[in-house]
Amino acid sequence: MSAERSAGSALYRLLAWLSPSFPIGAFSYSHGLEAAAASSDVRDRASLESWIVAMVIHGSGRMDVDILRDAYRAALAGDDAGLADVNRRGLAYRAAAELALESGQQGDAFLAAWRGAWVAPHLAATGGGGAPSATPGEGVCLPAVFGAAAAQAGIALEDALLGYLQAFAANLMSAGLRLGTTGQTDGQRILAALEPVVTAAAEAALSRDPSDFGSATFAADLASMAHEAQYSRLFRS
Repeated sequence: MSAERSAGSALYRLLAWLSPSFPIGAFSYSHGLEAAAASSDVRDRASLESWIVAMVIHGSGRMDVDILRDAYRAALAGDDAGLADVNRRGLAYRAAAELALESGQQGDAFLAAWRGAWVAPHLAATGGGGAPSATPGEGVCLPAVFGAAAAQAGIALEDALLGYLQAFAANLMSAGLRLGTTGQTDGQRILAALEPVVTAAAEAALSRDPSDFGSATFAADLASMAHEAQYSRLFRS
């Protein structure tokens, strides 16, 4: 396979796996945004944009790209034990039950769709393919399985990080749109404004020390906890 063909194939898979049509159910999660909208903490274009910026720079977006990076590198090195440790860290560092559910269920769904449609049959049958295996009672988190799949597909780490964060931000924007906090054109204005933010966040993950891991978005964490008991809900988180 030529280098050009290989690069094209990697890009094709990246776009396919981050597309809203890839069956992981991302549309059903708001990441606590529904509770923030109900309390009017997020109520318009400006507040929605600020919320997403915080999630990308300081929240789950930051943690996810660190998990993705470490899973990618472990998978590339054939370090199964290291990959399992990264996955467990990605599952454990969730501030609320719904956030853990969101990452775990999307991770399981990604793994099932990836193995069922994109992995060679003999690898799918044996449960291999360079992705973390689901330990009974644990499951897999989305950024870990995505990072491992990206490494196996030859997707450049820089592209995987940028694509994942863009999809993360776009899903939050879409949730805000469906919650009535902003309109479609303003939603696109938010994504346009987020371009340098997402790009810088993806680049920062490449050089960040793995020990510098965590998040600091207490308002979002509290919103996620409040959402668990919210009476009327459109989303699962």
